[in-house]
Parts: sequence; C-alpha cells; structure tokens
Amino acid sequence: MLEELSITSLGVVESASAEFHPGFTALTGETGAGKTMIVTSLRLLSGGRADAGRVRTGDDRAIVEGRFRLPDDHGATITELLDETGADVDDDNTVIASRTVSADGRSRARLGGRSVPVGTLGALTGELLAIHGQNDQLRLIRGDQQRAALDRYAGDAAAKTLAKYRQARDKWVRVLDELDRLRADSREMAQEADRLRFGLEEIDAVKPVPGEDAELVEIVRRLTDLEDIRSAASQAQGIVAGDTGSVVDALGTVRSLLESAADQTLRDLRPRIEEALAVVGDIGDELTGFLAGLPDDAADLDSLLTRQAELKSLTRKYAADVDGVLEWQEQAQRRLTEIDDPQSRIDELEASSLSIRDEVAALATKLHAQRSKAAKSLAAKVSVELAGLAMGGSELAVVVSLRPADDPRLAVEINGTQAHAGGHGADVVEFGLVAHKGAAPLPIAKSASGGELSRVMLALEVVLAEPDSGSVMVFDEVDAGVGGGAAVQIGARLARLARRHQVIVVTHLPQVAAFADNHLLIGKEGGGSAGRQRSTLTALDRAARVSELARMLAGLGDSDTGRAHAEELLQTAEAARAEQ
Repeated sequence: MLEELSITSLGVVESASAEFHPGFTALTGETGAGKTMIVTSLRLLSGGRADAGRVRTGDDRAIVEGRFRLPDDHGATITELLDETGADVDDDNTVIASRTVSADGRSRARLGGRSVPVGTLGALTGELLAIHGQNDQLRLIRGDQQRAALDRYAGDAAAKTLAKYRQARDKWVRVLDELDRLRADSREMAQEADRLRFGLEEIDAVKPVPGEDAELVEIVRRLTDLEDIRSAASQAQGIVAGDTGSVVDALGTVRSLLESAADQTLRDLRPRIEEALAVVGDIGDELTGFLAGLPDDAADLDSLLTRQAELKSLTRKYAADVDGVLEWQEQAQRRLTEIDDPQSRIDELEASSLSIRDEVAALATKLHAQRSKAAKSLAAKVSVELAGLAMGGSELAVVVSLRPADDPRLAVEINGTQAHAGGHGADVVEFGLVAHKGAAPLPIAKSASGGELSRVMLALEVVLAEPDSGSVMVFDEVDAGVGGGAAVQIGARLARLARRHQVIVVTHLPQVAAFADNHLLIGKEGGGSAGRQRSTLTALDRAARVSELARMLAGLGDSDTGRAHAEELLQTAEAARAEQ
C-alpha cells in the first residue's frame, strides 16, 4: 500500500505531503486546486512519461516521492527487482520510490536510495499500483484491452494455456519461415549445386596431390636445362671423385706424405686431412647419385608440362595453389551434402509444420473453451454489479468468437471452423452492452456513454479484484458523467473494493466522497513563493468532512442547511459501509 506521498513543484503544487491509510481515501477540492496532480505524481512513480511542462513555473525541477509498504507475500517480480537494483528496504518493510523531472525535460528515478532506470521503477511500482483515469476508460473500448480483462478473470489456467500456445505458435512460425526461405531459394541452391558438382568433377579428374605443383616446378626446371645440369654435375663429380687426378686422390697423397713426415707438427695435421677426405667423399657420392637420378633425355618434359598445365587450370579457378584446391574440394563436398537435395529438407519441415500446427490448434481450442466459459461467468458477475450502479436492466455481454482465417499460412481448425492463429490465440473478444431484457448486445464502443463506461469499468474492477488483495487502486474521476443514485452506488462499490485493496479516488461527487474511510482536501491559496498560487493537501476530520461535503453538494458551505444535508449524506454512507 501507499503510506506517504510528497510532491514538490509539480503543476500548481508548490509543496504538499500526506499520509495514506488502508481502505478508501477520497481526494476532493475546488476546480483548479490541483487534484489531478496527485494522479500525475503517481503516474510518474509508475514510470510514466516525464513532461517538463508539469514543472511548476519558475522552479528548476519537480520531485515526487512515495513510501510503499510491500505486501508480506510479494511475488518473485518484486523480489528480483529489489535484488537486482540493491534497493534498501526499511525495517518496517517499506521502500521509498522517487522521481525527479527537470525543467529541461530530463528525468531521474530512485528506488530505495539507489538510482535506477525509469523502466525499473515502473516495473516495481506497476506491481503495486493500478491507475484508472478517463483515458483508461476509453481504452476499455479496445478489443485487446477487453481480451486482457477476460484473460485476467480466467486466471492461471488460461494464462498457462496461453503461454504454451504462444511457445508452440512461435515454433510453428519459425518452421514456416524456414520453409518459405527454402522454397524461395531452391532454384538458387540447385544452381549452386550444379556449380559445385562441376568443380568437384574437374578436380577429381585431375587428382592433384598435396604439394605437387611446387615439386613439378623444380622438376620441369631441371628438364629444361638437362644437358647443362648433367655437364656441370659430371665435371664436378670427376674433379671431386674421378678415377685419376681427383680431389680425393690428391688428399690421399697429402695424407701419405704427412704420415711419413719426421716432424710432429706435420703429423698432427693428419686428422684434419681425414675429415676433409670424408667431406669430399660425401660430396662425390651425392654428385654420383644426382647424375644417376637424371633422365637420360628430356623426353618426359612434355608430359610433365601437360600435368603442370592441368594443375594451373585448377589453381586459376579454385585457389592459389594445389593445397588450397584440395581444401576447396573438401568444403565443396560438405556444402553439396547440405544443399544437394533441398526437397528432402522441405519435406521434413512440411511434416514438422503439420505436427506443430496440430499442437497449436489443440491449444487454441483449449484456450477458446476456457475463455468462453470465463466469459459467461464474467458477464454474469459484472451485470450484477451494473444493476447496483443504477444502470437499470443493462447487462454486460462478453462474446468470444473465432477470428476468420484470412491468412491460410496461419490457419488452424477449431471445432470444425478455420480460424487465424494470432499472437494471443484465435479469439476475438468483444464486450457488448445489453440495454434491456431481450435487446441485442451492442459493442460498448458504440453504445455506452462516458458515464456508462465509467460504471462498466468500475464493475469490472470490482469483479476482477475479488481473488486478489493488497494492491493500490487509483481512480481519477471514475464518476465523470454520473450523478444522483448512480453516484451513491459508485461510492458503495468503491467502498466494497477497498475491503481488499487500498483505493484512492479523485472525485467531484459528494455521494462518492461520503463513502471514503479517509478524506484529503486539496485546497488552493495565494501568497506562495513569489506571490504565486499554491496548493495544499489536508487530512480532514469528521467535522471538516461535513463542511467539504456541504461545499460539494451545492456550494452551500457552512450554512445550517448545507451541513445538515452533508451530515445526513455522511451518516447514510457510514451505515451502508457498516452493512457491507
């Protein structure tokens, strides 16, 4: 519940604060006193849009601060938000929410002493506050709002079915999207598959070997200069290890001379000569092997050049070298496996889509049945409330029909009828107003006046609030366009609603205000800072309430007649509250 509210420099309110109590609190005051600023401040705490034009003229910022007592059994959403933001919760289980709006339009939010995004503030206070104004009454004529109200009444069972339906439908849409893509791309994939097959066949015909292109370059170079290479290698081999006059023979002679020398210094050179003989011998062997490996002539050159040309044709098309060509071949084979037969994938997805469609249809059918059952109950209960709100024989009709299947792609069969599977099910929910017994229901968007819309919304809130308790419900002139006996009944219904919720009502009707447990007066006076008008917020005791009700009745003020009339109204409301 809301325990305290403080407002600074918002609209005509220079500075005002008030404590709020459980039950029904009425906010009254003369026109222009700033009653709507209370609702505006609560909308700001609920994450509403910040309007710099709401900042009091001459001030640099407006500040709204509210202290909320958290329900003992507050849900996981509130717990998660408090944990994520690190907001401080006081020992008495209250948390302070505040919003600052600068004259230049900038906005700041704080929760439990911590700066938070405005959306986070709204997420938490949205769990605690429900604000209903004249714009909310207008939203009631929208089909999506009517469906949301019915789903709220249908409860957890319908909510779980809707969640499963949405999950299945999302999966179905993804499969259908992939099917559309595959069908659209099948021609392009067939062309790609043909190109890949041609390339793989071309590579397979050549059968390249890793590193073959580099090896061929060296071989071809040798064959091109075969005779020059053979002559150079042969001469070098003869000099190094020929039959006569070779380097090996000369080193052998040197070794013999050193062995027979009488000088020790010369004999010490012998090991080095032995090393030289070993090195020169190895060179000779390598030259001999090289000469033996050379072809007898260049007859093989043509075939090698042909092979080299085949490899170059591949490297021009597929990669810079043979190793790259082989890598392309591997990737192409994998890609061809993926796209070579798109029809099999299409068939697989089509079968999957039919299976998921049946699941979506089953869930949509179940949701339709749950909504239809809830619609009858909701209509009956709201109609009872309307009867008590001076709407004569008017009744609410809640019609749940199937949305026509205007898109074959998302059509499902429900009870033998083709319907469109939309994001919220296959249903169209419409609230109608039956003017009198036997009359056909007409959509409330066309048949209900502003006052009737107010009463329909209030009746809905009374019915929808039955299973719940603990939240704060704010009504901004929900009694607009209403008077007389209907106003008394609205007051009684608000008092009844306040048994489960904290109810705060901005009203101009004394019949409504008389039913309040608490009464706050929003007054106006001059002489504020810089001589500007300012608003005040005062809690009224019983005597002051009588005076205010007298003013509201007909501007009678403190006259004996006015006070007597107000006293009678207040006593009647108190007696009615006691009987509820």
